[in-house]
Amino acid sequence: MFMLTETCTAHTDLLANIFVGLGCSTTPNDLVYIIDGSSSLGAADFETAKRWLINITSGFDVSLRHTQVAVVQYSDTPRLEIPLGRHQDTQELLRDIGYISYLGGRTQTGRAIKFASHHVFPSSNPTVKATRNRIAVILTDGRSQDDVVDPAMDAKAQGIALFAVGVGNEITNAELVSMATKPSSTYVLHVEDYTSIGSIREAMEQKLCEESVCPVRIPGTVNGQKGFDLMSLMGIVEVAKKVQGSLVSEAAEIFPEGLPPSYVFVATLRVKSPAHHMKFDLWRVLSQDRIKQVAVTLNGAEKSVTFTSTSKFINNSSALFLPKRLFDTDWHQLKLLVKPKRITCYLDDTHVEEQLLEPVVSIYINGKTQVAKKVNIETTVVLQKLRLYCDPVQSQREGACEIYSVVSARCLGVTSGVSSDFLSVLPLQCPADRAAAVEGCDCPGGKPGQPGLPGSMVSDGWMDGWMDGWMDGWMDGWMDGWMDGWMDGWMDGWMDGWMDGWMDGWMDGWMDGWMDGWMDGWMDGWMDGWMDGWMD
Repeated sequence: MFMLTETCTAHTDLLANIFVGLGCSTTPNDLVYIIDGSSSLGAADFETAKRWLINITSGFDVSLRHTQVAVVQYSDTPRLEIPLGRHQDTQELLRDIGYISYLGGRTQTGRAIKFASHHVFPSSNPTVKATRNRIAVILTDGRSQDDVVDPAMDAKAQGIALFAVGVGNEITNAELVSMATKPSSTYVLHVEDYTSIGSIREAMEQKLCEESVCPVRIPGTVNGQKGFDLMSLMGIVEVAKKVQGSLVSEAAEIFPEGLPPSYVFVATLRVKSPAHHMKFDLWRVLSQDRIKQVAVTLNGAEKSVTFTSTSKFINNSSALFLPKRLFDTDWHQLKLLVKPKRITCYLDDTHVEEQLLEPVVSIYINGKTQVAKKVNIETTVVLQKLRLYCDPVQSQREGACEIYSVVSARCLGVTSGVSSDFLSVLPLQCPADRAAAVEGCDCPGGKPGQPGLPGSMVSDGWMDGWMDGWMDGWMDGWMDGWMDGWMDGWMDGWMDGWMDGWMDGWMDGWMDGWMDGWMDGWMDGWMDGWMDGWMD
């Protein structure tokens, strides 16, 4: 938790002179489709599968600098239909995907994975950081007739991210999970049949984009969610202690490949006086010529939040929401679920409103990323969390349980009446011992008060601590050591000495005396008397 105070600040020199717009379409990817061409599909379903690939691939900028695409079709054996590097134009690539002819045959998925990792992807050096993302998408509708585990492990060891897409009920979820990169919630998709494969087009596009532009996983999140923790990436906690004004970073340092088409913006914050009456950008990305690429603007006078983004058809697209409680100077969580054509606002895990957006375009990363920017007027904002999650499903996982005043089904662990689909993404129940946040006093400094009465020489706390520590330590140590040592030594020594001495002495003396006396006396008397009498 830290306090960020806003003043007017000048921009430093901008990063570059080139106008660079980045996003999922322009990231450097080696993308290989491994598609099932076995007899279980049939020619019609194979054509449907190709159209699905064409729709997904159309969003990428195919060129030497950006995305390169290869296609491997497999049945009994794999066949390289399109190698990496053949196409430098998206439309030519899409045309050639459409020309691929159907193979037919058995399902040898493991063999196809091995072929792609060893003969399609360029060889990689595991000690050198890859400059291009290595991604494979396996599309299959049947259980493999060979081993898939070892080839998949080998591919992942080479830095290849494996997505497994299953169609129909012949392919098992266990086999898909064994092939895919972890977590399976990100890298495994499944549909009932090829006629419904279009329903996962958006999800597949989003996941490919996440893999391209979101390289970092945020610690402490469920399954290590990918995204951008601005508190950490911008060093907000450390820098805010030294710098007055908004915090500025190069956009290319924070979002090196831009932003995905869908993401979740989450801020846990307290808008304090006088900021709760003012207008300022909580977060924004500027281009080189200072044009807003994306921004979240708080307007205290109107009690509103405005989201602004780039647009294909107009300069900017924006949506305005009225979460009025955000400006009551208390702690709140603001969450925005951003999708290509719509945006949804939540306050403290409660739905505020959903609005339509114009289709967005990639952001330009040659400018600045700023947090809490207000010109000419001082404002104060306290931030506890500021994150962008790349997976839109994180909107359902991310509750507002850190806000003590929030009472919701998610925080209380209530599941009655909640759909199973929604429950599957709920986080664990919030701790029952949540406590309200405690902050330091914001009162202005005044004159020193009168000196207080002298205190005791030794404080009660010190005496209590010393007595407790000394008595506990001394008594425990002395009693344990003395009792254990004395008892063990005394018992061992006494018992061993007494028993050995008594038994040895008594037994030896008694036996020797008794045997000698009795035997000698009895034998001598009896023998002498009997023998003498009998003989006589």
